[in-house]
Amino acid sequence: MMSTLDRMFLVVYLRSYCIACLCLIALYAIVDLFTHLDDFVNKPGGFAAVLDRIVYYYGYRIPQVFDLMAEFLTLLAAAFTVAWMQRNNELLPQLSAGIPTRRAIRPVLIGAAITLSLGPLNSEFVIPEVADQLMTQRDDPDGARAQSILGAYDSSGIHIEGFAGYRKDRKVERMNITFPETSPSGMIHLTAEEAVYVPPGDGPLTGGWMLTKTSPESFEGALPTNLTVLGTGRFFLKVDEADYDAVCRGGVWYVYASTSKLQQMLTDPEPRRRAKLAVLFHTRLTRPLVGALMVLFGLSVILMNPNRHIVLSAGLSLVVAFAIFLSVIVFKYLGDQDVLSPPLAAWLPVILFGPPTMVAFDSIHT
Repeated sequence: MMSTLDRMFLVVYLRSYCIACLCLIALYAIVDLFTHLDDFVNKPGGFAAVLDRIVYYYGYRIPQVFDLMAEFLTLLAAAFTVAWMQRNNELLPQLSAGIPTRRAIRPVLIGAAITLSLGPLNSEFVIPEVADQLMTQRDDPDGARAQSILGAYDSSGIHIEGFAGYRKDRKVERMNITFPETSPSGMIHLTAEEAVYVPPGDGPLTGGWMLTKTSPESFEGALPTNLTVLGTGRFFLKVDEADYDAVCRGGVWYVYASTSKLQQMLTDPEPRRRAKLAVLFHTRLTRPLVGALMVLFGLSVILMNPNRHIVLSAGLSLVVAFAIFLSVIVFKYLGDQDVLSPPLAAWLPVILFGPPTMVAFDSIHT
């Protein structure tokens, strides 16, 4: 049961978290806006239209920015709250009454657990819903201009790329399609001067690409996988995952997918991207643990020596958090390059920093 003092510290923590979140996200938006201001101004519609484009663009990028800083925001709020408690001598009366330090900061730990859960929830339910908007350009919110096509693999092993794409019409110019060796026709290449993606529906010619002015215009032998002949130089290519958004996002489009979607894609027989998918999947699973280690280790550094200057203690806690975050990046890169197995690449930061965190947390001055 939480006491009045516990509720006060929890409110202080949540207030600090909101302030840190608003400040850092606003700072990102302001710096990025003034860096790319020319992409928004000098457009038809006047000031109101420019303001609407700015709000639209950065509004959809709030979940993406929050996803990058979620754990650091929790650590900043927790460190600020504990530092405020020390500065105002709010810990000393509790310690004098025989209350352990770990019990005194329990409201902060409860608040940290709540806010740490916001990061995974954001990546699971929010980012997948706004993934399309995250790919829009600053100076082309409607998707009417041509954009580069990075290409993607479908679950059947088909690779799709193109010269230019138009998001508004879901059209790709000069699309190049490579069918895998496992296809009935073997590895062959098909080029279409124009390809339009038809979203999934009730008809047979939905959920795929309508190809026109193709080369070759016909096939004498077995047809490639999921390819339907509509006429000379006209085909329909059925796909499961390589829709316009996937082809536009390129080979790393899956970073916007939810963990359940990643798990489904791991059953994909296409092996070219399986390592990166597996690393990302296991990294999603270990993310709450890594965030908890950052918070516990950072608070332990602050509370381990109450005589140390609070600014120095906060700086050391951020250094520790940066070391953990850097290890996550390094091991993820090694996992993507097949140097480490995907589970080991994701769990190594927890294995390396878990014991030191427990030792540091147990060494907190009481």
